[in-house]
Amino acid sequence: MPRSLPKPCSTVGCPELVETGTGSKCPEHVAIADKARGTSAQRGYGRAHRVKFREGVLAKHPICQLCRVKPSTDADHYPKSKRDLDKLGLDSNNPRYGRGLCHRCHSTETAKHQPGGWAAPF
Repeated sequence: MPRSLPKPCSTVGCPELVETGTGSKCPEHVAIADKARGTSAQRGYGRAHRVKFREGVLAKHPICQLCRVKPSTDADHYPKSKRDLDKLGLDSNNPRYGRGLCHRCHSTETAKHQPGGWAAPF
């Protein structure tokens, strides 16, 4: 017996039901959102980001800056987002604009601060 009842896909007008805990979109709308989102390189997370930003941030903050318990595994743009830094003409790959977070804290922060979650605006 399932723990809870399925819920409707979060895409307006979609009648499909999704299992609780599998996300809020049906498989068709997940695929559409993923395609619209583009690859990480298309979103500006290529080699320069991995080498300069990620490695710099994790060296600066080896312990998660939120929970202060787990090792940092993810480099998070903070206090401004990568998108905001780029709009301001700042180098979004500069480690000074980041903080190290464990994967769980990074996922939580991303979900809180990106309206609609990872696949916004769908």
